Amino acid sequence: MLAACAGGEDRDAAFTIDSGNDANQPFPNNYRTELLAFMKTYLNNPVGVHDAVMAEPVQRTVGGRLRYVSCLRFSARESDGTYRPPRERAILYVNGRLDRVAENAAELCAGAVYAPFPEMAKLTR
Repeated sequence: MLAACAGGEDRDAAFTIDSGNDANQPFPNNYRTELLAFMKTYLNNPVGVHDAVMAEPVQRTVGGRLRYVSCLRFSARESDGTYRPPRERAILYVNGRLDRVAENAAELCAGAVYAPFPEMAKLTR
């Protein structure tokens, strides 16, 4: 049972209870602030992130439900000071709040229009 918690690269992390409400999902007005706060805990080392770009939230169908999804691409700094190739993550919102991070974002982020997200480079521990 604990092996499921360890997960691999294809794991998702959910943070809210999704009631399944599809009607009138509100736009996540504080998505940038929430995402930055989350990334400070999500990354092993949030300092020195390079090449961060983000797409504004758009509505997509996820698991049969209409949700706002924003996409994020960045290169995180490793403990030895090197950088990994850019990672892409889909950030899903439920009821206007950050709900989960999908690490396997290729389908959800297909066609995303990215813009620079310099705030990530300024993260501290």
